[in-house]
Amino acid sequence: MKLYDLELSGNCYKVRLFAALAGIPLEIVPVDFLNGEHKRPPLSDLNPWGEIPILVDGAVVLRDSHAILTYLAGAYGDERWLPRDPAGLAAVVQWLSTAANEVQNGPASARLVDKFGYAIDKADTLRRSDRILPLIDAHLAKTPWLAADRPTIADCAVFPYVALAPEGGVALEPYPHIRAWIGRIKALPGFRPMPGV
Repeated sequence: MKLYDLELSGNCYKVRLFAALAGIPLEIVPVDFLNGEHKRPPLSDLNPWGEIPILVDGAVVLRDSHAILTYLAGAYGDERWLPRDPAGLAAVVQWLSTAANEVQNGPASARLVDKFGYAIDKADTLRRSDRILPLIDAHLAKTPWLAADRPTIADCAVFPYVALAPEGGVALEPYPHIRAWIGRIKALPGFRPMPGV
């Protein structure tokens, strides 16, 4: 099973993190992102959207980190990571949506501006961060994990760009419950860091 990957990508890291925590072996294939390898064949044949990560597992080819997390948890993980009951599954999915929307457009986009020079409205990314981080912190004040009484792929999906928020000029000091949650994730057996985390 291959993961086409960029080390500094939080979306790629979500997949690497979950695989490490769940003991799922992956062959990591580094992509020359700066030279646009992901936008031409053979990678553009695997993902015409021209984005990474890309997972190839036999005949299964997937783009999008959250789709990949869902697939890996369903195919190789167990119910601890992705509940099968409707309420538990929905609890995870709502956090995958949060990661893809509020977190991506807030702290993740702020990082794209500061670390990689993307032409994104930085003030807007900070406004979005100021909205979502207090909500996450308040949620984590009541429970140690996002979607269940244990870590799930929801935590793997939200973790990278929240933990990397300072690289976008978004301080985590005001959020003690987020910082404690980051510490809990880092203490999980199998945890692997990425640059900046």
